[in-house]
Amino acid sequence: MCAGPGRNPNIDMQTPATQSPKTQSIGTQRTGTPVSSALPLTEVLVVADCWQTEPDAEAVIHRAINAAAEITGVDVGDAELAVMLTDDAGIRTLNNNWRGIDKPTNVLSFPALQPTGTATPSDVPRMLGDIAIAYETTRKEADDEQKPFDHHLSHLAVHGFLHLIGHDHENDDDAEAMEGLEQEILAHLGIPDPYTDRDPYADRERMD
Repeated sequence: MCAGPGRNPNIDMQTPATQSPKTQSIGTQRTGTPVSSALPLTEVLVVADCWQTEPDAEAVIHRAINAAAEITGVDVGDAELAVMLTDDAGIRTLNNNWRGIDKPTNVLSFPALQPTGTATPSDVPRMLGDIAIAYETTRKEADDEQKPFDHHLSHLAVHGFLHLIGHDHENDDDAEAMEGLEQEILAHLGIPDPYTDRDPYADRERMD
C-alpha cells in the first residue's frame, strides 16, 4: 500500500549490501526482460500498487540503464541488477534498516558485494546489485520541479546505476564527475539537464 507523500530533495548515496533487499520482498511482480548481451540484464520488481498508474515505468528504466551502460562503456554484458519499484513506506524501511535514517527518500542503491579470492563459476551471473525507487517522493519531486515524471524517473535510474558501477558523490570532485555523466546520459535520452536550475553560487548540497 502506498504511504503518504514524503520528500527528500536529494538523491541518496550508495548503500553497501550484504543481502539483496529484493530477497526480503513478498508478493513481488517480476517484469524484467532480456536485453542485448552487451547490456546488463535488468529485472524490474513492482512491490507497490501505486506504480500501476505509471505503465511505462519499466520501459523507462530499461532505456535509462541501457543508455547509462552504453555511455559509460563499462563491462556489464554478463551482469544482472534489479530495480525495485516501491513506495515511501517501503523505502523508509530500507533507509532505516540499511542506513539508520528513518525517513523516505527517492532512490537507494545497493551495490552487490563482489567475490574475492576464489574463482566464480562461469555459469553464475555477475550481480551488480539493486536499486530501490519510491513512487510518492519521485512523483512529488517531479511535480514540484515541473518535470515530466519519466524524465525524473530516468534520472533516478541512471543515478542508481552509476552507484552500482562504483561512482559516488562524497566530495565535490566526485559529485561533479558523477553529475557530468548523468547529464551526458540524459542528453543522449533527449532529457534536459536536471541541474540547470541550480544556483551556481550555492555550495553543492552533499547527499546523505
